[in-house]
Amino acid sequence: MVKKNTDLEGLSKQDRQSKKDAPEEVTAHAAGIGGDPLLEPVPKFIAAKNEVVYQGQNNSWIVLGRDRPASRLSGYGGIGDTQCGSIDLVVGRMGAYPRSDRYVDPDFRVDSARIYISQKTDIDDNFNLATGKSGKAFANSGIGIKADAVRVVARESIKLITGVDARNSQGGNNDATFGVEIIANNDDSSLQPMVKGDSLSMALERMVDHIQSLSGIVSAFVSSQMTFNGVTGNHFHTSPYFGGPTSPSSNLASVAGDTYQKQYQDCFIGIQNFQANLKNYKNNYLRPQGENYINSKYNSVN
Repeated sequence: MVKKNTDLEGLSKQDRQSKKDAPEEVTAHAAGIGGDPLLEPVPKFIAAKNEVVYQGQNNSWIVLGRDRPASRLSGYGGIGDTQCGSIDLVVGRMGAYPRSDRYVDPDFRVDSARIYISQKTDIDDNFNLATGKSGKAFANSGIGIKADAVRVVARESIKLITGVDARNSQGGNNDATFGVEIIANNDDSSLQPMVKGDSLSMALERMVDHIQSLSGIVSAFVSSQMTFNGVTGNHFHTSPYFGGPTSPSSNLASVAGDTYQKQYQDCFIGIQNFQANLKNYKNNYLRPQGENYINSKYNSVN
């Protein structure tokens, strides 16, 4: 036996009384099971005179009109602007608490799910979106998609592409280059450039090469210094005259000269080259003007 649909929450007084008075066999078939009709609260939409409204039985709507994100006075349609045609696909007006005795306007914050398409609109302000690095769009064509969960699924590939045309839908020049921004929690306070994997991998490899070069320089210094230390450690003089100065050690002078030459060539010059390489590395990989800058110049994420 089909359970009688007795939920009266949100229904208008007329709908509530009709549901109470309906025979058992009628309300059983109005339980929504198996595609049967379901009597549930559906708000009354305040339509503008220019709008064509298609309404389903269960709070689903398609509204063809002009840009209107809220009341009839909102958006570019509300101020009488031209070329601002819109399509509003919405389900679940008033969200989780619909009432069939209420008259409502579009509510981009509360309504359960929506796809909004407009020829001219302020799409970021409509959905109360963070500014981000690319800024907000004003008086442009826009598409907004909002629901509790949004999934874009492809059996093969997905591409997010910007900057494809020289002019926008209003005939203006697209002089600026905009990227893709992923802004979690609608908070753009910590938005950072995305890292480019190939450039980062190349940068890390070059850093390893520089570190290996530095280790070779240090190794050469230690080796030459150990040789010098060995000679000086075993060196001594004897003087035929008590307290008189002695002549320089010929073998120590020879080793000292060789050590100086090696340390100058292998260490001093090597360190200078290493510092120059680090500067070039920084300019190439870690500066925006670098050819292999590891961060994207356009795309950001938080």
